[in-house]
Amino acid sequence: MIGKYPAKLDDKSRLFVPSKLRGDLGETFFVTIGVNCGHRCLTVYTSEEWQKLCDNYNALSLSQRAGATSLIFMNAAECAPDKQFRVALTPFLLQYAGIDREIMIVGRAGQAEIWDAKEFEAFEAENLTPEKLLSSLEAIGL
Repeated sequence: MIGKYPAKLDDKSRLFVPSKLRGDLGETFFVTIGVNCGHRCLTVYTSEEWQKLCDNYNALSLSQRAGATSLIFMNAAECAPDKQFRVALTPFLLQYAGIDREIMIVGRAGQAEIWDAKEFEAFEAENLTPEKLLSSLEAIGL
C-alpha cells in the first residue's frame, strides 16, 4: 500500500475507505493501535498480514505475550466495509490516536496507517528531513 489519502469521519464515526486502497485491503481487514516515531496512530493490516502477526504472537513465550504486546490484540477491530465502503472505528481507537474528524490515511508497504490529520502534519514536518530520509533509505538497503 502506498500514498496519502485525506479523509473525514462521518457523523457516526465511520471512515470512507479510499478507492485506491480497497483492493489492497480486501473485504475484511484489521485496525489496531500503532505508533510511528513516537506519534500515536492506528495501524491497518490486511487479513493475510494480521494472520502473520497472530502466528508470530502465538509463537512467543507466555511471558513475552504479556503487557504491551497483548494490547495490540485487545484493542483491535475487525473491519468489513459496508456497501458504500465505510467502516466504523471504535471510540477507543479514535481516542487513542487523537482522531477528531479530519484524517490522513497513509500506505506503509504491507500495512496502512490512520492518523489524525494535524498529528500527521506534525509527524511529517518532524521527520521529512534529508538526514532522516537518508537514514530510512539506508535502513531498507537503498
